Amino acid sequence: MVLIVQLTDLPILTKNLLTFCCTAPLLPIAFLISKILKIQFQDKSNPLNYLGILFSANQMIYLLIAMWIYPTLPDKMLMVIAMIFGAHLLPYSWLYNSKTYMVLSIIIPILSLIVGLNFANYTLAIMMILIEIIFSVLLSFENKRIVNDYVQ
Repeated sequence: MVLIVQLTDLPILTKNLLTFCCTAPLLPIAFLISKILKIQFQDKSNPLNYLGILFSANQMIYLLIAMWIYPTLPDKMLMVIAMIFGAHLLPYSWLYNSKTYMVLSIIIPILSLIVGLNFANYTLAIMMILIEIIFSVLLSFENKRIVNDYVQ
């Protein structure tokens, strides 16, 4: 959705507002996908569950930075959102004991900065789609390896 918004001829402030709107359904979509895949979205018996929620809530505080960027440097708001997204993955590397989360939490903000400073926002949106695909594939491999290690 963000890519589609970035490909329009709308004024940058309108694009930024619509980009914020595109981020709103992420949690409900994640919940829906967890139901479809029969994945437990929230495990109240796990004492670390609350910590994971705090990690997610922390990103909302970081979005204040993006809100400040919105009128101040509107051409760079998408870059800042992408950097915030990448950086917020770091604590999940510890929570899930995941090298994929750790590596991508460092790579995403750096790539977002480089691409965001040198290319159009739609290029950054395309990069983020590709990174999300790579992220999903890597997590899939990581989970399969964990399951295989557990079975053996």
